[in-house]
Amino acid sequence: MPNTSSPMTEAMYYILLALMNPNHGYQLMSSIEQVSKGRIKMGPGTLYGVLTRLQKDQLIIILNDDGRRKTYAITEEGRVALKAEYKRLKYMIKDGIILEEGL
Repeated sequence: MPNTSSPMTEAMYYILLALMNPNHGYQLMSSIEQVSKGRIKMGPGTLYGVLTRLQKDQLIIILNDDGRRKTYAITEEGRVALKAEYKRLKYMIKDGIILEEGL
């Protein structure tokens, strides 16, 4: 069972977010750029390193491997981890309201 309580890296978060719809590597880079409104441009080195880790942690699976490209999908464990990270980030934003109120 993967550890879903540790904070995710930004790359992990956006890859899992983009994998809410199964995709292959090249399309994933484009999907990440879209979901982040152009803020994140992930290169292949980062992408494939994180995909390997997420697969090892059972947060994603390979749906199809035709020898040329692999199609990845988020697992149920991955969805749970992504939702937990989203909730953690929301609390961080809420706690940071003090920055808008002045110090």
